[in-house]
Amino acid sequence: MALVNTKNMLQKALKEGYAIPAFNVCNLESTQAVAEVAGEKNVPIIISASEGTGKYAGYDYIKAIVETASKHYSNDIALHLDHGKSYEACKAAIDAGFTSVMFDGSALPYEENISETKRVVEYAHARGVTVEAELGKIIGTEDMIHSDTESFTDPKEAKDFVTRTGVDSLAISIGTAHGINKSIKTPVIQYGVIESVHNAIPEIPLVAHGSSTVPKKWVDEILKYGGDIKKSQGISEEDIAKMSKSAICKINMDTDLRLAFTAGVRNDVANHPEHFDIRDYCKVGKANMKEQITHAIELIEGK
Repeated sequence: MALVNTKNMLQKALKEGYAIPAFNVCNLESTQAVAEVAGEKNVPIIISASEGTGKYAGYDYIKAIVETASKHYSNDIALHLDHGKSYEACKAAIDAGFTSVMFDGSALPYEENISETKRVVEYAHARGVTVEAELGKIIGTEDMIHSDTESFTDPKEAKDFVTRTGVDSLAISIGTAHGINKSIKTPVIQYGVIESVHNAIPEIPLVAHGSSTVPKKWVDEILKYGGDIKKSQGISEEDIAKMSKSAICKINMDTDLRLAFTAGVRNDVANHPEHFDIRDYCKVGKANMKEQITHAIELIEGK
């Protein structure tokens, strides 16, 4: 099946009141893990790759893997650029065959964020590609993304922003945070912000970034086998389930998959010192990832 953009996928989620998970990938194993679980469960999925992944693996390589995976299943799969920090990065992903891109101009002055987002929208829409943007600041660090400050999304600005840019979906700041420690605090999700922004732009699907739960089981396994994670803090599973029934239509997860894979690799290397075949420990890491992805999908689906 050919890759799809996120337009119909997210609009259906918005109308029917559920969320679609978006999992970040960076290599063959992570991409296979996401595609296989979603395909076996026959649920729509958004496979995301960051600018960092583009530099590490190449947008064209990731696109080829995702496109190959899509031929094995009948569910809808969108390939999305996560946190494109420039027009050029978004253009590169679009030209490589990505069906959806996020332009993250949240660190820019408001008017510049609008003008740059509009540039991306014009290029993307002319090629059948959907665009997500971000308004407000989400605290934390992950991949090439970092912010020391947090500012919740303003509903009036959100309405002005989407009207002037023509974006298809909007990532909003609601108390989630990027990375493994969520800024060493207990995240407090601002459901009032979700509701007020949704009321201001009811036709636009809203996106929650920084939504990893940072499962203790994976952190403990990494520590058991020599890892050095000093502090960790995730979004509660209760909040993930609640967000998925709010106006949030797309929930992003990255850190949880990294933790699951790393825990598997460390376990295998520690318990099988005779292993030197890359495939041996990658299989264990991938199996852990599939377990985590399955749990996340079921959590978001409310099962």
